[in-house]
Amino acid sequence: MQHPLYQKARFLKSAPTLHQAPPDEGWEVAFAGRSNAGKSSALNAITSQKSLARVSKTPGRTQLINFFDLDGERRLVDLPGYGFAKVGEAMRREWERHLSEYIAERQCLKGLVVLMDIRHPLTEVDRLMLDWTSDMQLPVHVVLTKADKLKKGPAKSTLLKVRRELAEQWPHATAQTFSALKKTGLPELWQKLDDWFDYSP
Repeated sequence: MQHPLYQKARFLKSAPTLHQAPPDEGWEVAFAGRSNAGKSSALNAITSQKSLARVSKTPGRTQLINFFDLDGERRLVDLPGYGFAKVGEAMRREWERHLSEYIAERQCLKGLVVLMDIRHPLTEVDRLMLDWTSDMQLPVHVVLTKADKLKKGPAKSTLLKVRRELAEQWPHATAQTFSALKKTGLPELWQKLDDWFDYSP
């Protein structure tokens, strides 16, 4: 299972700050999530590449903003994982230092994919992210990763619960289940990215 646009993804650059990011033009879709939510595995599955994004057993490995070029105009962006430390002022400052400038100021950002482990969705720090993107009216797609770790019934019931809560509190966000291992939910995720990238094969 491959997608003609995303399988062309190649590493463009890493930037510690927005100042060092590629020019703010074209289309970007960014990926955010708590450390160990399966962000790298999801990016590798989306692009049908084994090691585009480094998969690490150590939470909090991605400390830079990583840009992946698709076709010269469209880019996937891997944001630093958040929430590894206990939620507190220090963690919040660290998280905001890496993310807020990019999400708040990047004009070419069309949408944000927020990855959450399906066994622990909507943690406090995930809710902060949803509140924050709501204030900015940035479209969000919640991807409940590691769906293969649950049986179909519990996975579906978690998805419905998350969708209900999003509809009540964060109507700018949609949600789906996903497994990088089994590739379930991949066509649905590709469709969402296609819409944001204004891409039709």
